[in-house]
Amino acid sequence: MTLEHVALWTTDLEKSKDFYVKYFAGVPNERYFNSNKQFESYFLTFAGGARLEIMKMPNIPANQNDTIQAQYLGLIHLAFGVDSMAEVDAKAAELKAAGFPILSGPRKTGDGYYEFETLDPDQNRLEVTALWRG
Repeated sequence: MTLEHVALWTTDLEKSKDFYVKYFAGVPNERYFNSNKQFESYFLTFAGGARLEIMKMPNIPANQNDTIQAQYLGLIHLAFGVDSMAEVDAKAAELKAAGFPILSGPRKTGDGYYEFETLDPDQNRLEVTALWRG
């Protein structure tokens, strides 16, 4: 069995799509729109086949979780894997230069990863990771 996709609500569908396309090489499908529900979405496909659905619809309440200072039960982050520690460093520098916060790292973890954490335009936590041999 595979994890088919993960879905996120957004308030700005195009901004969210453009972020994942520009910084994570997501390939979007054509925008889907359901006029009865005023629902619209994109599926973005990433290398390896993982997919992310980003969705927008009026009257979806804001997430009450504090994604920066605290963590709560449930989905807490999406992780993107790269091939090397140098790629982790480069992506952290690229996102920082573009104005996205680096919440932690880049750093080596106790479980064999080199990673950093950031936020997407909707304040969802993201990790960029590479395996390291230490």
